[in-house]
Amino acid sequence: MPSTLSPEALPAWASLQDHAVRLQTRTLPSLFVDDVSRFDRLSRNWQGLTLDLSRQRLDPAALDALLALATEAGLAEGIRAFFGGEAVNHTEGRPALHMALRGSCAAPAGAKLDQRPLRAFAAALRAGQVAGATDAPITRVINIGIGGSDLGPRLVAEALRSTVAERPVAIDFVANIDPRDLEEALEHADAASTLFIVSSKSFGTAETLANAQAGRDWLRARLPAGADVSRHFAAVSNATAAAAEFGIDPARTFALPEWVGGRYSLWSAIGLPLLVGLGEEAFDRLLAGARALDEHFRDTPFADNLPVLMGLVGLWNTDFLGLETLAVLPYAHGLRNFPAWLQQLEMESNGKRTLRDGSSTTAHTSPIVWGGVGTVGQHAFHQLFYQGTRSVPMDFIVPVGDDEPRQRGLVGNAFAQAAALMHGRDIDGARTALRARGLPEAEVERLAPHLVCPGNQPSTTLLMPRLDAFHLGQLLALYEHKVFVQGWIWGINSFDQYGVELGKEMARRLADAEGERDATSASLMAIADALRGG
Repeated sequence: MPSTLSPEALPAWASLQDHAVRLQTRTLPSLFVDDVSRFDRLSRNWQGLTLDLSRQRLDPAALDALLALATEAGLAEGIRAFFGGEAVNHTEGRPALHMALRGSCAAPAGAKLDQRPLRAFAAALRAGQVAGATDAPITRVINIGIGGSDLGPRLVAEALRSTVAERPVAIDFVANIDPRDLEEALEHADAASTLFIVSSKSFGTAETLANAQAGRDWLRARLPAGADVSRHFAAVSNATAAAAEFGIDPARTFALPEWVGGRYSLWSAIGLPLLVGLGEEAFDRLLAGARALDEHFRDTPFADNLPVLMGLVGLWNTDFLGLETLAVLPYAHGLRNFPAWLQQLEMESNGKRTLRDGSSTTAHTSPIVWGGVGTVGQHAFHQLFYQGTRSVPMDFIVPVGDDEPRQRGLVGNAFAQAAALMHGRDIDGARTALRARGLPEAEVERLAPHLVCPGNQPSTTLLMPRLDAFHLGQLLALYEHKVFVQGWIWGINSFDQYGVELGKEMARRLADAEGERDATSASLMAIADALRGG
């Protein structure tokens, strides 16, 4: 272990500051001129995944210093503790062993990981053997959850929907307390054949319970009087008594281990809608892909370790180049919700300032993560990348897919964007482009400054063979472990989320008519009440 939890006190940190100064005036194109083998030296291949770091603003010497930082920060010991079931979630005094759910490490002694009841229930649903109150078979499942109980399962269901030939049960997801979210999910639902899965570890999440109650009211209004509404519910929760009080059969309440955090829980019983919507084979392939990446992370030297390299490059951008955001650009419609899933994973895990010993860090931690589907973004926010005033690191995630014209065009778009954002276009290039349009020379000179693109935007490209269950599992585990790498080096706990709890407490106080309110909140509540009355 390092003698201090603050990475800024480590020798490699000072070395990296020197490298940042050295590289500050270098452009990415010039680094390629200096090193014709740059791509070979700064890219890695593993089991069909290609990680290209050659367009990041670093060189092999800076990368060596980053690898030294990982060593000095005791990352190897952190990985051993992580896989070994030690209490890496030190504030809550428990391990973070979501990897045990995919067979990559041992579960704690006495832990119950028997998924047979869960899988049997999902199989029965898919076979049409689960009926509602009128004995009509269930053909639609609506998952009600929020945060980790929604983002991961929703992402996987959308990503793999087109890869599964047999979908006997339709799956929808509801997270927002805004009534419209549930209303839209119910537009094509029939009460007699609809089942709600209420996903809440504590069975106390306000938004989830409000939507579950609204779903129950919807059923009661449409089923025959006296119908057994409980036949239209299942739950994923550790609070069996609370679920039973709501009216859910304990035999249909599936627990998840206490040592699995919400944002890491899609591998657990929270994956029930995936078992229903995609089937057991696809879910097991998802687990297998994640397990393969786990083993790569655990066993591969840092210099060739994909999550370690991604984590180090992200830390380099954040702490040494002063870049505050990360734009995530998947070139696949099925990954349209990947940025939202990653926002929770990164910012809830590492958006912290308190070191493991209780002191405060002066280093920057998680960047602001955002993004969207690549080809759509090209016609929207990519403009800022080309001509804005900020340097924005980007992750291009590119499933290669089949040899089909539109798919080839999609992949080519990703490559072209990354290249154009690095090279840019100078004033001479702008003039050439305008002259090619046949414009008069005066018009060329007037417009040329507006076509200049500075370039030099840093990016990582991650190629994967295709978007299927196995490679999606690899992708999700890759980013999970990247987050662990960064959190460990920063010296923070990536597995609690006390900041989120403050917002929940404040919402409860504001909702309480007798609760304490600051002057602005009280004024806004009064205006809202008046608007309701109007």
